[in-house]
Amino acid sequence: MSAEVTLSNEEILRYSRHLIMPEVGMEGQLKLKQASVLLVGTGGLGAPLALYLTAAGIGRIGLVDFDVVDYTNLQRQVIHGTKDVGRPKIDSAIESMRDINPFVQLERHEVALTSENALDIIKDYDYVVDGTDNFPTRYLVNDACVLLGKPNVYGSIFRFEGQATVFAYEGGPCYRCLYPEPPPPGLVPSCAEGGVLGILPGVIGLIQATETVKLILGTGKPLVGRLLLYDALEMKFRELKLRKNPECPVCGDHRTITKLIDYHQFCGVPQQAPVEETHVNAPGEIQPSEVKAKQDRGDKFVLVDVREPHEYQIAKIPGSVLIPLAEVANRLGELNAADDIVIHCKMGGRSAKACDILRANGFTSVLNMTGGITKWSDTVDPSVPKY
Repeated sequence: MSAEVTLSNEEILRYSRHLIMPEVGMEGQLKLKQASVLLVGTGGLGAPLALYLTAAGIGRIGLVDFDVVDYTNLQRQVIHGTKDVGRPKIDSAIESMRDINPFVQLERHEVALTSENALDIIKDYDYVVDGTDNFPTRYLVNDACVLLGKPNVYGSIFRFEGQATVFAYEGGPCYRCLYPEPPPPGLVPSCAEGGVLGILPGVIGLIQATETVKLILGTGKPLVGRLLLYDALEMKFRELKLRKNPECPVCGDHRTITKLIDYHQFCGVPQQAPVEETHVNAPGEIQPSEVKAKQDRGDKFVLVDVREPHEYQIAKIPGSVLIPLAEVANRLGELNAADDIVIHCKMGGRSAKACDILRANGFTSVLNMTGGITKWSDTVDPSVPKY
């Protein structure tokens, strides 16, 4: 027989502002102490989630993350500091959380969440909070939560906009009811490509934390069947009604998904073997080091940068010509189809699209610089800023 869960005098003092609220009180705080929550990701959304759920007194919190802290994280991932750059995020997060509340039991899962381990990890928690930033993991978390009957507190962010809701909760919709299939690869840029206001994940993460606490307490109106949209530029919230899709393949009346699938392939992100240092280029590709060698030899070619003007102001490769991707089709006359052309962007995605546009219009000597200006900074000229 398990021992009765109680609050020590120190915990009563710590949570006193909760305890004097009739909606929480001793009973509610004990519910929080007995609850277990799995946070998937300790990045932009995971940072405020981890901080505030720890402070609130959730009894057991699991963290899933295998990334390391990078300088680009510090603009928004407030659970990590400058001293943590290069450390595993899970180490930095746990250190901050223990300092906030030593009464919370913290569990680490320093792995990538996959179809092989997701069910085993998630099954031991009452609630799952999705702080991820990619489609394969979102679909994986959703499907695992539906199969296990675990509520999925969802949030996402991009530039100045964010959204939040609760999926897979007591007859409500799931992520696939809203997005049955992922968008085509490259259609939706990542935060690394499109950017995100550093404050934005704080707003959305705290909404997720609030919903998690409400679910545990059993109070208020949860965001079930309601998608909350936030526009930071206009400082407006609006709400969309979400309905459970009876034809949903994972939570509908005639389910076709009864186990976890290969989500990277499902989302059009085929997993690749690690690339050796001795690069073998795919057709139509060229390495930054090879572009630099062409420059040093004085080879005649045109280096086209298809990023946006504000990115060009941050960092540029000497000798490059700026033609943003959205303008490429209308500015073909500025390029000679007979010239050798090398195209680059930040990381290689937009430049691949630009190469396709040129080839479709009769340009025969077009190469995509793999890894973009980021790889140029890593392998050719570290004085070029990374962003």
